[in-house]
Amino acid sequence: MAMLVWNVRGLGNKDTVCALKNLCFKYKNDIVFLSETKQKKSYLEKIRTRVKMDNTFYVEPIGIAGGLALWWNNEVKLSVLYSDKNLIDTIISINGEPEWFGTFIYAPPYEEEKQEFWERLGKLRDNVNGKWCIMGDTNVVASPSEKYGGAPFDLNSAKWKNGHQQKKEIKEEHSESSLGGPKSSYGGGIEISMERTKPRQLT
Repeated sequence: MAMLVWNVRGLGNKDTVCALKNLCFKYKNDIVFLSETKQKKSYLEKIRTRVKMDNTFYVEPIGIAGGLALWWNNEVKLSVLYSDKNLIDTIISINGEPEWFGTFIYAPPYEEEKQEFWERLGKLRDNVNGKWCIMGDTNVVASPSEKYGGAPFDLNSAKWKNGHQQKKEIKEEHSESSLGGPKSSYGGGIEISMERTKPRQLT
């Protein structure tokens, strides 16, 4: 299964839209998840039809902030179980394979909202038995190697320690689930990695 998961930081930029189209045509993704779209459904629908994705689910931005878009093709059986401004929780099957749970996230960038988000995600998963995959932007940098550009990274900061601990607790509670992923850019440029994704069994 081919999947594109990308924090686009706004789809009003022509270069970003062009890069998205190229990735969709090159990899023929089964599922595309975009966070921080900062665009209304009507605008995103024009892009979706151009990249020939069949089905959609949107969380509208609040003003010019946030916004989530989930697209998938007809080969994918996907049902949305729950959504809010930070996540879309789904159950997925492709080509008749066993179902698995997929949670697409954009974790809050604001410190005062992070604890509540991780608690909400943990409670959400407590009700699920089976295969589970988390995909998206955790807004937590695990190590300096994950950061490219921007402000200097401080491993001793309270902000990093709190966010990293919340992410670590979820990983330990569901030891075989994945909160990690390919490297991404924090420098404002377009830097994309593609992976073939398989969910793993929770223990």
